Amino acid sequence: MAKSLVLGNGSMLVGFDNHAQIKDLYFDYVGLENHLTEEAECKIGIWVEGMFSWLDDPMWQLTIDYQPESLASKIEAINQNLNLKLTFLDVVYNEKNILVRNITIKNLAKSKRNIRLFLNHQFRMYGTHGKDTVYYDPKDHTVVHYKGRRLALIGGRVDGNYMSDYTVGLSGIEGREGTWKDAEDGILSKNAIEHGTCDSTVAFEKSADAGQTFTVSYWICMGKTLSDVKDLHFYVDKKSPEHITESTIDFWRAWLGKTEKDFGDLEQGVRELFQKSLLIIRTHVDNTGGILASGDSNMLQYGKDNYAYIWHRDGALTAIALDAAGYHEVARKFFEFSNATITEYGYFFHKYRPDKSLGSSWHGWITPDGHHRLPIQEDETALVISALWKHYEGTSDLEFIENIYNNLIKKASEFMVGFRNANGLPSATYDIWERVWGVHTFTAGAVYDALSSAAKFAGLLGKEKDQERYARGAEELKAAIIKHLYNKQGNYFYKYVDFEEGHELHDETVDASSFYAMFKFGVLALDDPMMKSSLETFRAKLICKGGVGGVARFEGDTYCQADKSTPGNPWIVTSLWLAQYYIVSAREKAHLAPAKEILEWVVARAWTSGVLPEQVDPNTGLGLSATPLTWSHAEYVTTVKMYLDKLKEFK
Repeated sequence: MAKSLVLGNGSMLVGFDNHAQIKDLYFDYVGLENHLTEEAECKIGIWVEGMFSWLDDPMWQLTIDYQPESLASKIEAINQNLNLKLTFLDVVYNEKNILVRNITIKNLAKSKRNIRLFLNHQFRMYGTHGKDTVYYDPKDHTVVHYKGRRLALIGGRVDGNYMSDYTVGLSGIEGREGTWKDAEDGILSKNAIEHGTCDSTVAFEKSADAGQTFTVSYWICMGKTLSDVKDLHFYVDKKSPEHITESTIDFWRAWLGKTEKDFGDLEQGVRELFQKSLLIIRTHVDNTGGILASGDSNMLQYGKDNYAYIWHRDGALTAIALDAAGYHEVARKFFEFSNATITEYGYFFHKYRPDKSLGSSWHGWITPDGHHRLPIQEDETALVISALWKHYEGTSDLEFIENIYNNLIKKASEFMVGFRNANGLPSATYDIWERVWGVHTFTAGAVYDALSSAAKFAGLLGKEKDQERYARGAEELKAAIIKHLYNKQGNYFYKYVDFEEGHELHDETVDASSFYAMFKFGVLALDDPMMKSSLETFRAKLICKGGVGGVARFEGDTYCQADKSTPGNPWIVTSLWLAQYYIVSAREKAHLAPAKEILEWVVARAWTSGVLPEQVDPNTGLGLSATPLTWSHAEYVTTVKMYLDKLKEFK
């Protein structure tokens, strides 16, 4: 299930499902340890006058959004049968690892009623079953889950009163469904301790007159020791959950203060999604620099794996968006992460975990005929260097560049300039979509831009030999791209080429990334006939006709395929790539209209809260695959900034 809303602070990331339940809780790296497994969830229930309902019951009508310009939830749940309305205001404290949920309950009935709120927790510390312990502490009226150096403390109060009921027990083992079943009669059994695979449920109770509201403030503190979580609990109790909530909202509103103020002729929805995208991106950036592709643990990809990794491709493109929006300090963290993870040979592996260790991979180390191959996507290495140049352009931080030149820039550039075949193109690696082995047009374009950027870095630092070597390599590569990768009969750029015994074997699949690389990386001038003909082929083959529109990745894309009559599902990023072309090629304000339409198309594809999926159903427009996807939000931010910058040129 996609995440309807995410909150975080750089070391804690919480994802909520469409029932307002906690479904992902990462700590203490963003994306590394999810303390809820695939089947686990934190259920929310209400008992009133002998009737009980969980919020995942269809009787509840929920709307899920963010508070304006802040990383705080704005969730409303109404149950007409129970005559109840719940309003959630949730934050992850920006200063400490505390989730605060303020749940305001309104009695819609015409009489006074006793109402009990039940909150269930199915924590699986380190994301594994067994060896957990959970207990109730009567001294401070808290429940503590722990395993090793991962602890979660649950506390709360309503009108100064602590939890009215509690129980702990086994969950999902030995035929035990969990203590949430114990809540359905409105009374908990007060079991005080359990170990193994277990859960807990706590309750808060209050009577409310007709039309009256009251608020339950409840919190989860995450830490590595018992004293850590106890200290956090006492901190909340002393400062008050109201203070922490207000302080967090104020922080994120101030954080957004540096963003664009004048959105020109863009509609309000475009502006709001721009701000939400920046906030959602920030929740996916670990404080040590890793940029998570997606915290959506339910998006199971190959081998029941998910997107909770750092791809340097996604990270570099997200860093570009952050720098464009003025968040240089956040982008810099990613380049520090890259400086720490680049191999001694000058390339990045497929993906990494937030603690800088290698991530899982399906990239093989051997060819079908038994030869060694590098299990990498070279575009990931190239994109980091290109993004770093944009970072320098925005910061002029020469000391930072000098500090990382030898370890990051030179290592990567020496690898790229040397890792070429006899035809001057990059040697074969996997493509941007992580599927196909070959010499790809997108990769070649990315390496061209990276070497051009490396030459500029070398020139800044007075390294003339490096500058000449990288500049020459870039020009040789550009010539090889035009010679070997342009389809003169079809008038577009091939997806890739293989060289076998003197023969060129081309993949004629029309791929959005091949077109994108030519203008994004400056390989061709916008008025070049090859650029114009490639655009026409791109539009004819990859724009999804009928349905909701949008742009597919490539012809015959079967990943999460929803309709075989289309070239593939529309992706957010590829649709925005077309918008970026319209922007850079615009010669007057009227030429921006198609880009504006695509931005509005993306707004229409976002969930109510603003989270963007990876791709959408071509007929319904409903999100598919990982949601939110950081890359989707990053390309959206980049495109809006490009649009606004171009708009200023026409004033």
